[in-house]
Amino acid sequence: MTNLIRITFTLFLITVLTSCNKTSKKPNIILIMTDDQGWYDVGFNGNTIIKTPWLDSLASNGVIFDRFYSASAVCSPTRASLITGRNPLRMNIPYANSGHMKSEEITIPEILKDQGYTTGHFGKWHLGTLTKDELDANRGGKEKFLSDYTLPSEHGYDNFFCTESKVPTFDPMLYPTSFINGESKHYGWRAIKNTDSASVYGTSYWKNSGQKETANLKGDDSRIIMDRVIPFIEKADQKKQPFFTTIWFHTPHLPVVSDSIHRSYYDGMDLTKQIYYGTLTALDEQIGRLWKTLENSGIDDETIIFFCSDNGPENKTPGSAGIFRNRKRSLYEGGVRVPAFVIWKNNLIGGKRIDFPAVTSDYLPTILDILNIEYSDNRPIDGTSLFNAIKGIDKERTKPIGFICNPKISWVTNQYKLIGDKKDGNFELYDLINDKSEKKDISKNNPQLVNKLKTDLKMWQKSVENSNTGADYN
Repeated sequence: MTNLIRITFTLFLITVLTSCNKTSKKPNIILIMTDDQGWYDVGFNGNTIIKTPWLDSLASNGVIFDRFYSASAVCSPTRASLITGRNPLRMNIPYANSGHMKSEEITIPEILKDQGYTTGHFGKWHLGTLTKDELDANRGGKEKFLSDYTLPSEHGYDNFFCTESKVPTFDPMLYPTSFINGESKHYGWRAIKNTDSASVYGTSYWKNSGQKETANLKGDDSRIIMDRVIPFIEKADQKKQPFFTTIWFHTPHLPVVSDSIHRSYYDGMDLTKQIYYGTLTALDEQIGRLWKTLENSGIDDETIIFFCSDNGPENKTPGSAGIFRNRKRSLYEGGVRVPAFVIWKNNLIGGKRIDFPAVTSDYLPTILDILNIEYSDNRPIDGTSLFNAIKGIDKERTKPIGFICNPKISWVTNQYKLIGDKKDGNFELYDLINDKSEKKDISKNNPQLVNKLKTDLKMWQKSVENSNTGADYN
C-alpha cells in the first residue's frame, strides 16, 4: 500500500509539474494583416461569394471581433499603431507613404526580444524606405526620402523580407507590356503567361543584408511571403525558442492579379471580380498552409494568431464594407471597421463573436498583459488590453478610441462616435450600437453629450500633438 501511495503521489507531481511547465511556456505570437480588405470580404462576416475557408475555420474556432478598427483609414499609420500601441500621429506618420518609424519608439518586437523571442517581419513594410541608393516603389533614394530610411531590423526584428509598399499580387516584380479586356496597370490583370516579355514593376523585396532578393519571386505573392515565414517558424521551433512575427500581406491592395486557377473559382463573373476574389482565395490558401505548419510542428496550441486588415476596401473595387458607411480614406465605419479575429487553441474559448470595440493600437498592451510584462515607459499609450475582453470578462470599453485622418477626426466610445472636420469644427454624432450604418446624425438632439465628447477629443488631440513634437522621447 505504501508503494502504491508513493507511485500515485509521484504521478501526481509529474502531472502538476508538466501542467506548470506548459502554462509558463511563452506563447508564439503571429500578427497577420491584410491590405485594403473590407469588413465583408471574408466568409466569417457573412460573405457567401468569396471563398476563404481557412480564415473562416480559424475565426470560427477563435474569437471574432465584430467591432475591430484600424487606427487609421489608410495603411502606413495603421501599421505604426500596431507595433507601438500608439496613435500614428504621435510619431508623425499621418498618411500613406509619409513619415517613418522613429528609433525612439518602443515596439512589440523590441520588447519581446528582451523576453527571449526571435522576431521576424514578412510582406509589406510601409513604415519607411528600404534603400538609400534608388527610387523604390513610391519612395526611396538619396535625395527626397533619405530621411525616411529605416529598416525593420532597426526596430527589433531579427529577420525581415519585405517591400516598401504595394506590389502586384501575382508575379510581384512584373507587369504586362500591354493590357486587354478590362485589365489596367492601376487595377490589375490576369497573371502574365510569358514573363520573359514583361516589364519591371519598380518595387523590390529587401532582406536582412539590406540587399534585394532575387530568388523565388514568381507566382502568387502571398505564397512568396509564406515561403519565407515557414522556415522562420521551423527554425525557431527546432531551437525551442518562442517566436513573434508580423505577416503583412499585400492582398487585396491594387493592382490585384490572379492566375487562371484562382480565377476559375469565380467563373461567370466579370473579370474585375474574378481577379479580386481570386487573389483573396489564394491568400486564404497560404493561411491554411501556415496553420498546417503549426499543426505538423505540434505548436498550434502554443501559438496566438491575431488577424485583421489595415483599413477598409479601396474605392471602385468589388471589395465591400458590408452595411458600413464609406470605404478606405474615410473615418466613417466602412473606412476603419475591418475583419478581425484571434485564435489561441486550448487557451481561449473559441466559437464566439464579441462586439467589444477594439483597435490595432490594442495589440501591444494585450500582448504585454498575456505575458505579464510591464511597459517600460510612462509615455502615452492609446491602446488597452483586450485579454479580458476575449476571455469574456470585459463587456464594454472604457477607454475611447481617437482617430485622425486629415481632414477628419473622430472619437469613438463604447456606444457613440463623434466625427467632424478639423478645420470647420462641425461635428456629427452617431449611436453605433443602434445605428451601425451611421444613417442618423443625432448631434442636434444631444448637445451636452457632443460638448462632453468634443472636450475629451480635444484633450486627447493635444496629447497627440505634444507627442508629435518629440516630447515623449525626452
